[in-house]
Amino acid sequence: MDVVADMVNGLKNAARSGKNTVSVDFSKYKNDIAMCLKREGYIATVEKKTRHGHPYLELTIDGASEKTISEVKRISKPSRRMYGGVGDFRSYISGRGILVLSTPKGILSHREARKEMVGGELLFTMW
Repeated sequence: MDVVADMVNGLKNAARSGKNTVSVDFSKYKNDIAMCLKREGYIATVEKKTRHGHPYLELTIDGASEKTISEVKRISKPSRRMYGGVGDFRSYISGRGILVLSTPKGILSHREARKEMVGGELLFTMW
């Protein structure tokens, strides 16, 4: 089970179908990814809620934002991990897309990782 792929594909499918909110099971890892997407402008709000004693994240997609989710590509998979150094990061889709990484400093976009001068596991690209 690839929980990261399930989460980002749920966001992509919701954006394509015109839905504003997506609910995913809560984990600290998913919360950190959602906060990274919020910093980059792809998600408007991230709220932790509880339903029947089980925590979940409610993610709101801002339809009025210029950054819409049209495609997601998973890079590092459970069967094959991919890593990159700080020199490997470039702009994606002419600066409109992002690469999300898991680094020693947390979940960062490629822009933030370049500023922090860290590399890590390449999770996915989104544009």
